[in-house]
Amino acid sequence: MVARPAEVQLIRAQARRIALAAQGFADPAHRARNAGAGLQRRITLGHLGRVLDRIGLLQIDSVNVLTRAHRLPLFSRVGPYDDDLLTRATARRPRRLVEYWAHEASFVPPAIHRLLRWRMQRVHEEGWGMIRRAAENRAMLDAVRAEVDAHGPLTAVELERRLAEDGFTGERQGNGYAWNWSDAKRALEYLFFVGEVTSAGRTAQFERRYDLTARVLPPAVADAPDPTPEEAFRGLVAIAARAHGVATEQCLRDYFRLSPAQARPAIAELVAAGELLPARIAGWSRPAYLHRDARRPRRVDARALLVPFDPLVFERTRTEALFGFRYRIEIYVPREKRVHGYYVLPFLLGERLVARVDLKADRAAGVLRVPGAFGEREQDGWDEERVAAALAAELRLMAGWLGLEGVAVGDRGDLVPPLRRALDAPAPAVATR
Repeated sequence: MVARPAEVQLIRAQARRIALAAQGFADPAHRARNAGAGLQRRITLGHLGRVLDRIGLLQIDSVNVLTRAHRLPLFSRVGPYDDDLLTRATARRPRRLVEYWAHEASFVPPAIHRLLRWRMQRVHEEGWGMIRRAAENRAMLDAVRAEVDAHGPLTAVELERRLAEDGFTGERQGNGYAWNWSDAKRALEYLFFVGEVTSAGRTAQFERRYDLTARVLPPAVADAPDPTPEEAFRGLVAIAARAHGVATEQCLRDYFRLSPAQARPAIAELVAAGELLPARIAGWSRPAYLHRDARRPRRVDARALLVPFDPLVFERTRTEALFGFRYRIEIYVPREKRVHGYYVLPFLLGERLVARVDLKADRAAGVLRVPGAFGEREQDGWDEERVAAALAAELRLMAGWLGLEGVAVGDRGDLVPPLRRALDAPAPAVATR
């Protein structure tokens, strides 16, 4: 019998730094983005690729009050980058990112898309009702396959128009909450879920352009044999473990939405192989696992605004356990009941989440609006002026990246007065080459 490895003992501050390093916030690229008056660098596809190698996915969300959610984790880690880099990665061959249901709807590297084929084969267990019912309309599925094969990439609207010309019409079915999808759109989403079609890119309106998956994936991935479900679960847990640095079973499962029955044998195998080390974090009731290659920095000097769907914070119990920061998104909360605002981003400074900021890109006025800014004053070493100055620098950086001319602060929150003072102070000059 192989002896179980001794548990690694960690305090919460160590676990927090390990987590930040695993997500790229201790990398030279992140330090360079925050260098203030230092040299501005040109961000390349290689910089983005290194972030994606670390975090494994970019969650997609339709809300565009600030910018599309998948854009921000890259900005948070490497700074202002040309959006054409993401277009190249997602819409041009050889694609470095493709879409599928990973955490939620996500961009993932093609190799991870291959590890999700088990989910495609379990549409009747994993898919939701509207998707499952589309399988009953065989004539529509066949018609959609034929149109995409002959004319793809196509948006759903373009597909519906072509089908109507051929005499295929259908009903629109919504439930008062979900999308009012046509039969053709539901057929498309069924074929997307089972892996027959995928997105070959997005339009300027963020509509998917559907094409056959075999034409979108790099040939080496498209033609590779399917991994067994057990191989896939082990691979996905390993990716989640690297992305977390240190994590509980719940964290490892949540990253790719695995069940306990799927994740637990994979975790046990990775522990037996020495890739995961059992860990105990002081103050945590649940056992944890440390990735063997996780960096353990003595300090992390980060600065970033985090989109609500950033993988550092999208598992809310982990965020609270690591940072003592209780985070709830209030998009679906009635306006009069919101505590902090509609689209609130945690602000990371050093090793802590020190504030939360409600943000809106007012493109018509050309300004980044800050309806509210709230300090986390119970944090050790809280320094109002330091937080406000760092937040002002981050907001200026974000506004410039979004093509906005300035920052306009509202009147909600205790951090508003010092933030206004910091924004009124002259911004440091930035050297360029």
